[in-house]
Amino acid sequence: IFASCGAAVTTVSVNGTAAHSIPPLLLLQNRAFQQVTPNTIDALYGWAAINGASINVIADPIPLSDALPNSLELTIPSGSSVQVGFSNEGYWGINVNASWTYNASFYYKFPSASDFSGKVTVMLQSSIGTVYANASVPVSGSTTTWTQVVVHLTPSSSPVSTINIFTVTVDGASAIGGKINFAMFSLFPPTFKGRANGLRMDIAQACFHLWLKQHTLYDMKPSFFRLPGGNNLGQSFSTRWQWNATVGNLIDRPGRMGDWGYVNTDGLGLLEYMYLCEDMEMEPIMAVWAGYSLDGASLPENDLAPYIQQAIDQINFVIGDSATSKPAALRASLGHPEPFNLQYVEIGNEDFFASESYIYRWRDFAGNLTATFPQLKFIATSYPFNSTLDPVPKQYDNHVYQTPGWFAENAFYYDSVERDGTYYFEGEYAVVSTNASDIFGKPNNGRLVYPNMQGSSGEAAFMTGLERNSDIVFAASYAPLLMNTANYQWSPNLIAFDASNVYPSTSFYTQQLFSLNRGTEYLPSTWPQNGALHWSVTRDAPTNTIIIKIANTDMTDEEMSFELPFNGVHDTGTATVLSGSATSNNSPETPNAVKPVISQIKTGKIFSYTAPAYSVNVLRVEAK
Repeated sequence: IFASCGAAVTTVSVNGTAAHSIPPLLLLQNRAFQQVTPNTIDALYGWAAINGASINVIADPIPLSDALPNSLELTIPSGSSVQVGFSNEGYWGINVNASWTYNASFYYKFPSASDFSGKVTVMLQSSIGTVYANASVPVSGSTTTWTQVVVHLTPSSSPVSTINIFTVTVDGASAIGGKINFAMFSLFPPTFKGRANGLRMDIAQACFHLWLKQHTLYDMKPSFFRLPGGNNLGQSFSTRWQWNATVGNLIDRPGRMGDWGYVNTDGLGLLEYMYLCEDMEMEPIMAVWAGYSLDGASLPENDLAPYIQQAIDQINFVIGDSATSKPAALRASLGHPEPFNLQYVEIGNEDFFASESYIYRWRDFAGNLTATFPQLKFIATSYPFNSTLDPVPKQYDNHVYQTPGWFAENAFYYDSVERDGTYYFEGEYAVVSTNASDIFGKPNNGRLVYPNMQGSSGEAAFMTGLERNSDIVFAASYAPLLMNTANYQWSPNLIAFDASNVYPSTSFYTQQLFSLNRGTEYLPSTWPQNGALHWSVTRDAPTNTIIIKIANTDMTDEEMSFELPFNGVHDTGTATVLSGSATSNNSPETPNAVKPVISQIKTGKIFSYTAPAYSVNVLRVEAK
C-alpha cells in the first residue's frame, strides 16, 4: 500500500488485522576520600576548613576499612574560642527543603586519647552562615576506635538558593590543639521508596513516573533498565566495574576512577540497581565485563577464566539459590533471600571496537554462561549481522548517535531484516548533532547541549520504525539518561538536573509519549513515502483504542487523512502534541519551553489531521 500525496495530503489507510503484538543521590561530594592521593590539595575537593581549623586527607594508620584507607584529619588551632571544623559544598549546591528530614552520618575517632569532652555539631546552612538545621552529639576524647554518628536534620525553612553547605564543627576552646579523624560521611534527603543509598525523589519521579503532573500513573513507566551502564563497565582492567566491590556495607566499597573523569563511589551498587528495578517493576538488562576495556586492550583468551567466573558469580548474586551459591547467600544476608528477576545478560559493551578479540571472548563467555544459566538470554555487543560469532547470537545490542536527518532516513532500518529468530536491542540512540561531518564535535559546530525539537522529531521518526518492527526489536533506550548541569562530560542527555530542579527535555517527552501510548498490537498501514512524515499505528485491545503516533520532521505543517477499517469509530478523539521550532529546547533558562499539549479532535472512519512542523503527535480514538 502506498501513500497518496495528491493535493499535498498524505492519506494513511489502516489495516484492521494486527501484524504482531507489542512487547510489553547522594548530597556530599568526595564523602569518603576514595581514590585520592593523601596529603594533597586535590584530595580535599568539595571540603573547606572553618574558622582557622586545619584539615588534611591522610593515609590513616588504622583506617576505617581496607576499602577506605584515607581519613580527614581535623586539627583545632591554638587560641581558638569559636566553633571550628569543616564544610562540604555538595554537588554544586545542596537543596535545603523544610518538608524533608535529612539523614546524616559519619565515623570519627581520636588518633590518641585526650581529655576532650564536648559536642560535635552538624548543620545545614547557607554559604554566609544562616543556619537551617542543626544537631549536636556528645563525643569523648577517649574514643580511639572508629565510631559512627547518625543524626537527623529537619530544616526550619526552605531557602530559594541551593548555595548551601553541610558543616561539622566542635567547640574550639574545649579542643585546642587536638586532632580528630573523620571518615565516610553521608547526607541523604528522603529517597524514592525510602531505599538506603537510593535515588533523589524528584529525579526518580521524572525518570520513572514519566509524567511529572500525573504521579498516579505509576504503571506507566519504562519497561527495562540497563545496568550498570555501557561504558561504565570500565576504562581499563584495573578500574573495571566489579560487582563484588559494589555490595555490602558502604565502608567496604573502595570506589574506582570512573570512565568519565571522576571517582565513582559505588554507593549505587549492584544491589541498589536490582532494588531499583524491583521497585519500578522494570526488567533488568544486566551487563558483565567481558575482557575488553575502553583503553583498547583485550585480554588474551588464556587469561579469561577468572573473569568468566566473576561473571558467573555476578549472575548468581542476582538469581542464584542462596542454599547452594555463596554469592546468592551474600544477597540473602543483605536482606533479599529470594532471587531477583533476570532474563537478559549483555556480554560486554560496544565490542565492535574489538571485534577480532570478541570472537574468542564471546565464544568463551557465552559458552560458559549459557551452560551455567541455560534459562537466560545473552546479548552480543558487536555489530549486528556479524556471522563470525559462534555460538550464533540470538540477541544483539545496537548503538547509534547521529543527526536528525540520519534518524528520519533510517526509520526503515529494521524493515528488511530477516526474521530468522534473531532479536535486537537498540541499547543506545540519540540525536547528538546537526553536523553530519562532526557528530561528536563542539556546541559551536553543531553538537547539542540539550535535545531540541528538530532532533526529537527525528528520533520519533526512528521510533516509529522500532515500533513497526517490534516483532524483532525487543527493547530500545535513549542514552544517556541524566546530566548534572553544573558538570557534565557528554551532551545531550534525556534529563538535566541541578541541586534543586529537574529539566525534562524534548526527547524525554518524546520517549514519554511513546511509552504511555504503546498499545498491545501493531496494525499495518500505508507506507510512509514523503520523507518528512513517519507514523505507526497500534491498538490497545483491552480498551478498543486506536493509537496513531506521527513524527513530522519538516519545517512546515503536513496535512494528513486517516482511513480506519473499523465500525463504531468515535467521532471525537484526543491529540497529544509536542512541537516547537527546530531549536526549541528545555534548559535551566527555559525549562518549560516545550511540553506536550492535549486537545480534542474530530475523528471517524475517515478524518483529517494537521501535523505541526517539527512535532511528535499521538492520536487516540476508540473504535469497536
